[in-house]
Amino acid sequence: MNIKISNTIDIPIYEQVKDEIIRLIMNGELMPGDALLSMRQLAKELGISIITTKRAYRDLEAAGYVHSVVGKGTYVSEQNAELQKERILNEIESHIEEMLKASYKINLPRTELDEMISMIEEDLK
Repeated sequence: MNIKISNTIDIPIYEQVKDEIIRLIMNGELMPGDALLSMRQLAKELGISIITTKRAYRDLEAAGYVHSVVGKGTYVSEQNAELQKERILNEIESHIEEMLKASYKINLPRTELDEMISMIEEDLK
């Protein structure tokens, strides 16, 4: 896992680990069903205490981002597929907003905009 932590900021290490794992989930680097490193492996990789990784994993599980299977490990929860969908929908909305702003600048009629979208959609199929 590509987790970055810093000892020079005021955010506790466990919280940085938690936030970094959430970032990896939200940007699609960790997908539902993916296994996380064991707490021991992650602690060793980051050079931190296993207690710190345990707290981060506990908080992630409490928030529903991951689930643990006794004797097997910790996995990204399936419900995060819905969170992923929300993130993508927000991204689409931002692109649509930018597209509309650009079309307003040149007074592009909605019918022409719809036609452009249809043509691009056909090219993508």
